[in-house]
Parts: sequence; structure tokens; C-alpha cells
Amino acid sequence: MPKLISGALAGLAATMAMTMAMRRLHAGLDRDNRYPLPPREIIDRVGIADNEPSARAHTLAEHFGFGALAGAIYALLPSRGSGAIYGISVWAFSYLGWIPATGILAPAWRHPAQRSLLMIAVHIVWGVALGGCLRELQAAEREVFGRATPRRMSSREMKERAP
Repeated sequence: MPKLISGALAGLAATMAMTMAMRRLHAGLDRDNRYPLPPREIIDRVGIADNEPSARAHTLAEHFGFGALAGAIYALLPSRGSGAIYGISVWAFSYLGWIPATGILAPAWRHPAQRSLLMIAVHIVWGVALGGCLRELQAAEREVFGRATPRRMSSREMKERAP
């Protein structure tokens, strides 16, 4: 399987783990901080959705699409290191880098600390899941999906080989 595809699949699976963590941690935020998390804030800020169902669909597509893209990039790295470190790197590159640089959202240090810590934590979850999923996909490709299945002998062939 090409590295890009296995990385994207691992990125999708890791994004599901991240989304599960986001839901649970978001519920524990202080009431004042329990507004939508950055994936939805980005969609709202960019203004590509004209109604609530569209905004939700775009948020999920953007969230999982970015997870798949970042997973594909991870799979191409010559030395991957820790998935957790990669997850934190993706968070830093996004929330301290390209997102504020494009004017979509303010940098993470200008957001409530509780929300920024949540986002760092879920990126660690994403990175650990990404590393594990990619290793499992690559092992499955080699071990259970990579071997040719031996052709089964017909009963006639078995009789012919019998002593």
C-alpha cells in the first residue's frame, strides 16, 4: 500500500480517537469556555457554510480531511519518532503558525488556557493513535494481507497424491 494511503487511513482513524477525546474533554470545560472548538470556529470564520447543517458537515469534513492529510505527511517522514511529538508539532504549526498567520483565528496564547490545554491534549491523543494505527496498518499489510493464499487442492488432486 502506498505510504500516502496508509498514512491518510491512519490519520482518519486517529482523528476519530481525537474527536472522541474532544467531546469528552469539551464537556468538562468551564461553562464560559464551552463554546465550539477550533474546527467549527475555523468554518464559521472562513464563512463557507450558509446554514447550521452545512456548517456541521463542513466542520467534520475539514476536521477529518486535515487529519488524513497530516497522517499522510507523517507516513512520508523518513524518521517518524513519537506520534505524540508529531501531534504536538501539528498543533503548534497550526495554532501558533498557519491559522493565525492567515488571520483565521488568534494564536493559541490568546485563547483561554483551558481550551488551549484541551487542544494540546487531543493532539497528543491524535498523534499516539496515528503512530499506532500506522504501525498496525503496515503490519497487517505485511502479515495478513500481504501473503498469497495457497491454492487449495481439489479432492481429486488429494487422492492422486495419496500413497
